[in-house]
Amino acid sequence: MTILITGASGQYGRSVTDKLIARGLARELVLLTRKPEKLADRTTVGCQVRYGDFDKPSSLAAAMQGIDRMLLISGTRVGKRVAQHKAAIDAAASAGVKQIIYTSVVGITPQNPAIVIRDHGPTEELIKASGCAWTILRDQHYADAMVVNMGPNYIRSGQWLTSTAGGREALVWREDCVESAVAVLTNAGHAGKTYNITGPELLNFGDIARMLTEVSGHEVKLVETTDEGMFAMFDAMGIPREPVDDQVVSGVPWNSNDMVSFEAAIRGGHFAIISDDVEKLTGRKPRGVRQLVEANAAMLRAAK
Repeated sequence: MTILITGASGQYGRSVTDKLIARGLARELVLLTRKPEKLADRTTVGCQVRYGDFDKPSSLAAAMQGIDRMLLISGTRVGKRVAQHKAAIDAAASAGVKQIIYTSVVGITPQNPAIVIRDHGPTEELIKASGCAWTILRDQHYADAMVVNMGPNYIRSGQWLTSTAGGREALVWREDCVESAVAVLTNAGHAGKTYNITGPELLNFGDIARMLTEVSGHEVKLVETTDEGMFAMFDAMGIPREPVDDQVVSGVPWNSNDMVSFEAAIRGGHFAIISDDVEKLTGRKPRGVRQLVEANAAMLRAAK
């Protein structure tokens, strides 16, 4: 069985690749990337590295030949990804890829205001109409985003500005999402299924602020504001409103239109979703936010 991983030089793609190599599957892996030089090390262990660019559909046809299962990792251009994903799905279908596994998001409904829904909902429909077998992994909000990416900023400033108004979600470790994807890629019986990949408990940002305070020893005060207040904060940090490929500002790799709309969705209860699908797929319970905070305690303590 040959497995293709798109976006293989990104954080999610690298983690999936590492776990599959550890299982002895290096020679079954085809790694798709816009920048093959970033994955030169993978060829030394037996992986194939192929050039492919979602913005250049003609580059994808040859790259997807001979593939059984494709992990389509969603792109980073939030709000503008459907055309990119369509190019990959069309190429996969034309090349005879047997199954597409897609990293989507929980809470896909017409009422959800989060910009990411505009990307993931249509992409899911394109996959289902492609003629390929499919599996959808609807990932919950990464706990890593709030603890690892944003946590040091909250500790340095002493406050966590939010417009979520106490809305709750079951934040999930990125690694638990990765391990769920690996389980689907390496086992049969998942075709035609949609999984909600979530953490073990519904929390609000106040809960997490208290965890950061307790573990780091530095007070993080939650401060409620409006969406306009959130934009003002991100503007002051130099974070762009529209997505910019491969850009990270103050540890933040996203754009503010995405983040503010996500906060509105949390506020409205659209991401208050919890499931046991991580345990079903991996055989163990998902890890909680407190565990992630404690695992990063040294980094958080040093952030002040």
